[in-house]
Amino acid sequence: MAEAREFQRCALIIGVLSTLESQHDRLIAVLEDNFGPVDMHSQVLDFSFTDYYDSEMGGRPVRYLLLFRNLIDPSALADIKTLTNELEKQFSLDGNRRINLDPGTLSLANLVLATCKDRSHRIALKDGIYGETTLIYQDHDFQRLPWTYADYSSGEVRSILRSFRARYRELLKTT
Repeated sequence: MAEAREFQRCALIIGVLSTLESQHDRLIAVLEDNFGPVDMHSQVLDFSFTDYYDSEMGGRPVRYLLLFRNLIDPSALADIKTLTNELEKQFSLDGNRRINLDPGTLSLANLVLATCKDRSHRIALKDGIYGETTLIYQDHDFQRLPWTYADYSSGEVRSILRSFRARYRELLKTT
């Protein structure tokens, strides 16, 4: 019989969609207050994959990704998503989001994102939060799955995640 073991700690990443470029530093400070220091920050990318967010967010958002220095227990992902949902409300204007925060866990094997939307391929975590394996790491690169969002499938984002994964590997050696 197999025995349950502690999970390997993962890197916390947060994908940010934002139309609040003037509030970028404030957002980073709030995220660091809650999750510890940002270790890596991607370049800001145009978000042209869909216009789904444009109306609510008051314009075309930009995308960037953050890697946090403090490794986390992956079972904390639902609680992290609950907190980021509250932060989205704090940064809203007239009831409309101006930021969308996608927290996830990055391991050597995959990227798992948290979501509040149930779909056939998502696993219930707790409190109405689901986990989705968004990308798997195989053959020296991140591989998309049939449900992977277009931005996470893009070469730009997968390149960022490869650099985050390399840094995560270094962080594992120091813990």
